[in-house]
Amino acid sequence: MASPAPASQPPSLSLRLKSAMIMGMTGVISRCFLYGFNKVEVTGLSRFLDLLDSRKDPAKRERGLLTVSNHISVLDDPVVWGLLPLSYAFDPSNLRWTLGAADICFKNKLFSTFFTHGQVLPCHRLKHSPFGGPFQPVVREAIRLLSTPPSSALPPAHLTYSTNGEDTHISPLAYPLHRRFSWVHVFPEGCVHQHASTDLRYFKWGLARLILESDPAPDVLPMFIDGTQRCMPEDRGFPRFLPRIGKTVRVAFGEVLDYEATFGDLRRRWEGLVKRERERVASKGGRGRGRELMLLPGDLPTDELKYGREAQEIRIEVARRMREEILKVRKALGGYPEPDPSFALAETWRLDDDIGEKKYKSRVDGSSINQD
Repeated sequence: MASPAPASQPPSLSLRLKSAMIMGMTGVISRCFLYGFNKVEVTGLSRFLDLLDSRKDPAKRERGLLTVSNHISVLDDPVVWGLLPLSYAFDPSNLRWTLGAADICFKNKLFSTFFTHGQVLPCHRLKHSPFGGPFQPVVREAIRLLSTPPSSALPPAHLTYSTNGEDTHISPLAYPLHRRFSWVHVFPEGCVHQHASTDLRYFKWGLARLILESDPAPDVLPMFIDGTQRCMPEDRGFPRFLPRIGKTVRVAFGEVLDYEATFGDLRRRWEGLVKRERERVASKGGRGRGRELMLLPGDLPTDELKYGREAQEIRIEVARRMREEILKVRKALGGYPEPDPSFALAETWRLDDDIGEKKYKSRVDGSSINQD
């Protein structure tokens, strides 16, 4: 893809119109599919809409919004956002950003243009790409979407980023006021997981980075989705490309979490670790270099902050707690069996590690997995 020129503030009228049309028409189609061909049961929607209404003016936002849910179908995004009334669908500045597979959503110029205007960031899956993992550039960019924009103009090098050293994408920092404290949605299971009782896999660490490193801490809201796996089951026959209709889709929006009660102790541990690393580097390389550490949200300039044991322990616990919050929303809906505690552990799923296919039956629980 050709390198885009650094953009001015705000985004061009052309870019805004394209985003509004792509996201708006996608919202219309998703809403027609949900309410025209299926039965919809949704809880907590009015509360969620009130939250979006309070964020309509980017200049008045005080923090980013991070929504987190299970992932049970390739339809989850964008179809679930068809729940939003159409008056919301054509306002990209108040709609979600999400992560999409780089090898699918960005595999050619046409797809790249469509998904970029659809507010999708290119993400590599570590199992299938050497450029994947929680420290890839797209996670840093998502953190910056959730964070306070820089107070002064940044050099051109910060206005674009590459996911693999060859492609080039415009950074959210190119439009700091327009994308101030954005809404980011993630599926931290990292794949479609179609389990018979909608149990959840372990959550990956990129989620923990969004929760810990966004500045200030974002509003975090758990969601639970059920039913889209019956619209698009992984073991479906011909015609595979067509979703099934006449199903019941259940979506529950939880409440914004009490960040301090849920993650406060872990954030303090993380900030303490960052402070110690700053001091360590400053003592070795001089005070000037120490001040450069963590210059922008999402920067992790030392291996200790990436791979150190304490950093890993903190991320594991953040991911575990977030998973528990989504299971609470699931439980509140009723009708689901108790979750398997072992599913929260990454080591549980190592039985599947040597499976090279992107679509397969899990050896752990027999679920249908789709990593496309």
